Amino acid sequence: MKYLLFAIVSIAVMLTGCAGTPSASGSTAAPVKAPAPDFSGAKGKEWKLIEVRINNTNTGYNRSSLAQTDAFTLNFHEENISGTGAPNRYSAPFTLGEGNDITIMMVRATLMAAFLEPDRLKEHDFFGYIQNVYKWNLVNNNLELNSRTNNGAEILLLFSL
Repeated sequence: MKYLLFAIVSIAVMLTGCAGTPSASGSTAAPVKAPAPDFSGAKGKEWKLIEVRINNTNTGYNRSSLAQTDAFTLNFHEENISGTGAPNRYSAPFTLGEGNDITIMMVRATLMAAFLEPDRLKEHDFFGYIQNVYKWNLVNNNLELNSRTNNGAEILLLFSL
């Protein structure tokens, strides 16, 4: 009797284990992943920094007040970024992750002396923000890069064409 009961319970467990968990539609198929965001719209263009927010507060950085009009630019190529700081040129490798994730590695820059650094954003800070970027987004023809400072403050770098 014990063996018969054990056999019936074993068969029942095996049958329910093979049935799978049906979804609301009754299907056991894997969920469909959303398509990956299209980063190609950011590549091959020269983006100009127009706004910097720290913890959702505008820092007062004003591109129109810059004496050096080519300062704080960003270009995406196949596996590298490049651009100008104030006054140095820079580059760094980058990789795209899942969704809108992005990783920018260590920034390499030329070593020209900055005689006039813009108010509200020092080149050193800009390079630090760039290499701490973790997320990108294209919104209304603008490029948004989310970053963090070393002490955890949230940074939003807003670029325009």
